[in-house]
Amino acid sequence: MDKFIQSIDKQIEFNQGKNIFLDKPEMFRFINETINAISNINELNSDSEKFLVDYAADKAIEEFCRVNQYYSFDTKSKNELRNIYTCLFADIRTGMISAESISKNHYKRLKDWIKNSNSFAEKIYLNSGSKVEPVVCSEYSPGLQIEILQIETTQLKEPVLDIGCGKQGNLVNYLCEKGIDTYGIDRFSFTSNNLFNFDWLEYDYGIEKWGAIISNLGFSNHFKHHNLREDGNYIEYAKKYMEILKSLKIGGAFYYAPDLPFIEQYLDSRQFRIDKREIGEYDFKTTKITRLE
Repeated sequence: MDKFIQSIDKQIEFNQGKNIFLDKPEMFRFINETINAISNINELNSDSEKFLVDYAADKAIEEFCRVNQYYSFDTKSKNELRNIYTCLFADIRTGMISAESISKNHYKRLKDWIKNSNSFAEKIYLNSGSKVEPVVCSEYSPGLQIEILQIETTQLKEPVLDIGCGKQGNLVNYLCEKGIDTYGIDRFSFTSNNLFNFDWLEYDYGIEKWGAIISNLGFSNHFKHHNLREDGNYIEYAKKYMEILKSLKIGGAFYYAPDLPFIEQYLDSRQFRIDKREIGEYDFKTTKITRLE
């Protein structure tokens, strides 16, 4: 099993940063490790193959998100990606076509999938070069996040949820070490009991469940991005934003940056108090929404 996992890792590493929208299938050829794995495909049983399909799909999503943090993949698109890798294994098992043809078919399916799931990407990358510059979100230190959001940790109501906590869950771990009941969600796979793999548009935040919700350059950054895009998913973001506010306990607060004046202006002042502050040299503000009733 290890050699198959390693071949997947090396193949994705070989493809890192390449522009899938260019009509150059030779850029995405299978490397020798992948071809060797193909020749040993009959060593796998159905359970092992399913594990590798899931593993390859998860690694592919991580790579797409590494290239552009604004890529968004819901449950439907994730299932479609797993079907693509299921088809890849099926093509390999038939032994009827060459590795070159299998590779060509696979990467065409991937290109069609990303075009359908994130249509804005083709507009950005179609006329770009063979390599694309990542549009990434950094893993910020707990101290920097607390400073930007101007959070008094001693005043946080529990439990706390970090939306877009990052692969390392830095802020979640920091708050947990301080004895604060804290959890995080993001689109990565985690092993920690406090970090969960969820798309923030599909996560059920509950009703009056959270004492504090935090999102530094995460949810609101993407909401702002979608609000500015012609094909943006701003309606779903607006619905989820209100769901997040309703998931706060009375007296609980949602801390986030950048601010969202285009929706904050419509909040009922009887239900929510808005506190906004400048953030040093940054060209945006931080917002704290406190639920009053």
